[in-house]
Amino acid sequence: MNAPGKAWWPWKPQERLGSYAVIGVGRFGGAVCSELLRAGAEVLAIDSSQRAIDELRQLDPALEARVVDCTDEEALRDSGALDVDTVVVAISEPIEASITATLIVKDSHGSRVRQVIARATSDLHEKMLQRVGADRVVFPSRMQGLRLGRELVRPNLLERLRLDDRNSIEEITVPSTFVGRSLRDLNLRRNCSVTVLAAGPANRLTFNPPASYTLAAGELLVVMGSCEALEALPSG
Repeated sequence: MNAPGKAWWPWKPQERLGSYAVIGVGRFGGAVCSELLRAGAEVLAIDSSQRAIDELRQLDPALEARVVDCTDEEALRDSGALDVDTVVVAISEPIEASITATLIVKDSHGSRVRQVIARATSDLHEKMLQRVGADRVVFPSRMQGLRLGRELVRPNLLERLRLDDRNSIEEITVPSTFVGRSLRDLNLRRNCSVTVLAAGPANRLTFNPPASYTLAAGELLVVMGSCEALEALPSG
């Protein structure tokens, strides 16, 4: 077991994707892990059940996973959960466990966690999670685990319309690396294998914009292509 305060991953964190811990790997938490792993992010999976951890490891035998009591501050610290960028508290019940885990990763001395996303099962649960510092609260009925995982690694993705098993249309915020550049200069069809359908401010999109159109910060892009090509676009 790692010494307190030391990172659990054996490699340098990827700048774009960051590092994540998912506490509670049932159906919802497992889906979050699955999407993060698929995107190539560093993930630490935590659950009090050895069976849940074993089932998750079938997705990726090399997955960093720990059987941990999430209400034990020192156990969470030793696991490495306080050394990641983002923690998803995906526990459904008992609610006391999710509240305690949220408080620990958010406020423990020396915690490096910058964002805590917690799962709630009721409006009261949501309020309690917010009181102990959750940066964001989600309901499984409103947001599925796969979608949350996708949002974590692609924060500029606003909407996705899946056309078939391979292709989608996405609305994204213009990446910072595209700001001030024309569509002709970017040539996204040739360089990124995606087609630009529309661009511009949210309330005044230009459909089929000319090649001379120059993208500005805060504007939107509506693009179409394969899922792989879309996911390769800059996310920030």
